[in-house]
Amino acid sequence: MQQLNLNLLGSLLALLQERNVSRAATVLHVSQSALSRQLAQLRDYFVDPLLVRVGNGYVLTPKAEQLLPRVQTLVNQLQDLRQSEEFDPSQCQRRFRFAATDYVANFIFPEIMPLLQQQAPLMDIEFHQWQSQSLHTMASSQIELATTMMPMLPEHLNGVHLGSDRPALLMSKAHPLLGQQINLQNILAYSFVHLSAGGDKDSFFDQWLSEQGRQRRIAYQVPFFSAAFKVLERTEYLLVVPEHIAHNACQQYDLQQCALPLSNLPKHDYFLFWHEMYEADAGHTWLRELLATTIKDSIFSPLYAAGHTTGSSD
Repeated sequence: MQQLNLNLLGSLLALLQERNVSRAATVLHVSQSALSRQLAQLRDYFVDPLLVRVGNGYVLTPKAEQLLPRVQTLVNQLQDLRQSEEFDPSQCQRRFRFAATDYVANFIFPEIMPLLQQQAPLMDIEFHQWQSQSLHTMASSQIELATTMMPMLPEHLNGVHLGSDRPALLMSKAHPLLGQQINLQNILAYSFVHLSAGGDKDSFFDQWLSEQGRQRRIAYQVPFFSAAFKVLERTEYLLVVPEHIAHNACQQYDLQQCALPLSNLPKHDYFLFWHEMYEADAGHTWLRELLATTIKDSIFSPLYAAGHTTGSSD
């Protein structure tokens, strides 16, 4: 039976992750022609094309989709073998792909990256914008770690609970509502901004309005928290957003947080999570423990904000 050269495993993983020969060659620091020869060997070994050209890009074959999580696990195990018996983060040369919203990139990762530079200087982070549809493809979406709000962890995902809070209303410090009683009638006189990235932050509000035979106007839909905050500063729009995010936005922008005038507000739960195939991965374990500890202790975390806002609940 034909044997697979272990040196080809890294090439196979890069090809399956990047879904592109030239990009994979760049990641591996090899020539495109050399990687094309390796791809030919891999196709012969697996008796499968693995990558199929569609239009200007490539897609994975069904067999390649099945191979990706298994190859990732094998490569991680081989990398761990090169480490000492006790994992040493200062010697770990790996790139981890992390998915979250730009809120996490702007407010939390500026605390995390200096820690990595000090403790794991050879470890790299590749940040991706999190979308809810990615939740069910964690094994094949090239994401090792992610954080977002969700009611509970789905099957095949492991994680750490980071904190809880509830929705709040965010607006400009110059908003006319701040001089009035903030009730449902008054807030529906104004248009809203809707954040389309991350977890489900405000559909409960639309559902409640629908049950009352009412609706709100969404004037601006955007996936970026920073863009939403800047628009709120300059307009009379409103934004329904989790309390800890509202609290921290008010520290950075000319915004005011108010209670949303609804009873029985839903609770938001936040998780750092990963696919179960990474559970025993030493490098992954070290990084996720650092992330979880830093986020929980951060002044920008759900746990911190719960102690500095009213109406929060763990």
